[in-house]
Amino acid sequence: MKITNGNILLFFGIIHSLLGVSPFAFGKQFAGFADQFFFKISEGLFEFPLLNGQMNYENFAAFWFFYFGLLLIPLGLLVGHIEKTSGQLPKTFIWFYLAVVLVGVFMIPFSGMTFLMLPHATYMLMQSRQPNPQHALRVVVCLHGGNATSQRVLGEVANSVFSNTYKYW
Repeated sequence: MKITNGNILLFFGIIHSLLGVSPFAFGKQFAGFADQFFFKISEGLFEFPLLNGQMNYENFAAFWFFYFGLLLIPLGLLVGHIEKTSGQLPKTFIWFYLAVVLVGVFMIPFSGMTFLMLPHATYMLMQSRQPNPQHALRVVVCLHGGNATSQRVLGEVANSVFSNTYKYW
């Protein structure tokens, strides 16, 4: 399997969710959730101090730790699909992802946000600044309108041009 940004996010999501239910993190809370068949694990808005409720912070943290991992899984699948089809992620997505990660790093400095997601976001940003030979190939093929053989030849030429360009940078 090729390591792509999508696969990295997918990996983060799976590990985050598994760690969340493990005895090393929130296993005790998830055992309590299982006793209720995961139904109504919280009183929702009625727990908010604004409504004179009493927040159960451990259950709240356990739920969001697990749920964040689940949210990363479809995000990883989507990013992987975008990388496969267009060859490059939109820079607006990368900048927004970096901003979200930086907020997480600021709020919880000693966490996976700092040690895993910040390097990943930085890598994505550096990756986005490099020319993409596949994108150049699509432009040339669209202008040329060629068949599969000409696409292969143009692809080799584009890869050759870009790889030679990198040698001199």
